[in-house]
Amino acid sequence: MTQQQAERAAILTAGAVILVLTVAAFWLSYAHLADVAMEHGLASSPERAWAWPGTIDLFILAGEVLMFRAALRGAWDWWAFALTAAGSLGSIGLNVAGVEQNTLSLEHVVAAVPPTAALLAFGALMRQVHGLVTDTDASTADEPESAPAVAVERDSSAETTPAALEPAEVPAPPAVEPAPVEPVKAPAPAPAVSVPAPLVEHARKLADAHRARTGAPMDTDTLRARLGVPAPMADAIAAQLT
Repeated sequence: MTQQQAERAAILTAGAVILVLTVAAFWLSYAHLADVAMEHGLASSPERAWAWPGTIDLFILAGEVLMFRAALRGAWDWWAFALTAAGSLGSIGLNVAGVEQNTLSLEHVVAAVPPTAALLAFGALMRQVHGLVTDTDASTADEPESAPAVAVERDSSAETTPAALEPAEVPAPPAVEPAPVEPVKAPAPAPAVSVPAPLVEHARKLADAHRARTGAPMDTDTLRARLGVPAPMADAIAAQLT
């Protein structure tokens, strides 16, 4: 077993023991506070007497859960600490005050032990969790990043040899005859586009309506969009409308 595995096993064992200790301490403190509530105003309603300690101990539970959440993040939550401290001190004080004796006795100690044990047990657990999370983050951050492997190719042509240092005879380039220049041919004229007469009349009506509405002639792009015809046909129709 490695050292890291032994430490993890010790932490898990301590956590299990602390969990059992916390549950037992909470139960003893809760039951004593329920007895105190029955003796001081809630004797007629046992249900209310058993629910009353929850108004104190649940603050401890909420604060400890928030502290556990902060410990998992490696942070510190002062609000969670304040809730836990307020609930724990209130539970200790009320457990001790529930002993009806004027002088300090062993009964006061017995009443104060369970809530104090619960507070110390959970504090020890949070310390272990916080240390475990901190060590894990530190080990992750210390791991060096592996550098990408770079393949280095050896250029054999770059090696200098005695033969490469000697001047070489460069042959004269052969004479190149100029290529004959071909005459540039003019582009063939575009074929004429035949436009049906009804389509021209329809376009004329659209152009007249556009001029009457806007006071300007209809351009070719608008005419093509209104008729839904290709650009060459729209140009041919526009030429007949002028």
